[in-house]
Amino acid sequence: MEADEQARARGSVWDTLRRITRELDGLGVAYAVVGGIALQHFGIKRSTQDVDILLASPDDLKLVHERLVGHGYELKSAGSRHLRDAVTRVGIEFLVAGEYPGDGKPKPVRFPSPADAADPSADGIAFVALEPLIEMKLASAKSAPQRIKDRSDVLELIHLLALPPSFAERLDPYVRADFLELAALPPPSERDEET
Repeated sequence: MEADEQARARGSVWDTLRRITRELDGLGVAYAVVGGIALQHFGIKRSTQDVDILLASPDDLKLVHERLVGHGYELKSAGSRHLRDAVTRVGIEFLVAGEYPGDGKPKPVRFPSPADAADPSADGIAFVALEPLIEMKLASAKSAPQRIKDRSDVLELIHLLALPPSFAERLDPYVRADFLELAALPPPSERDEET
């Protein structure tokens, strides 16, 4: 039922998204929504269990903790950077600009600053723009092969949005070949989707 609700931008995950982004706006904290909800924003029909938020700095994360823990939010576990919405029980996971996707080790692609990567939607929520979303997912899959879902997410975006191979020129060189490899794959046939 939650998956059906998410397809219409409703349900507990979207309720949490709206609540936490209002809190961040109230605190003056720049952010960009990433992860599964960002994919939904771009039209991918898939459910997610949590809300992923990119923040600009560890100081912003500290401020979020200081102001929100105990006020409708709680730490997911002792010492965690992640929160849980006390009302919906949905998790909120935080990424910080400058850190590295995938295995966490240095690489040319880092999590970008929300100020550079955010693209506000019609309802005022700042979602990550398409290019940094694809860069983060490809860099994650490239450095942590077990994160194969990130690669398949990009393939879905390519097919859904009809992204041409030339889109690779808008991406960091570190992930261009990965994008081109996926862009060369044919879209799934109806038969593929049934199996």
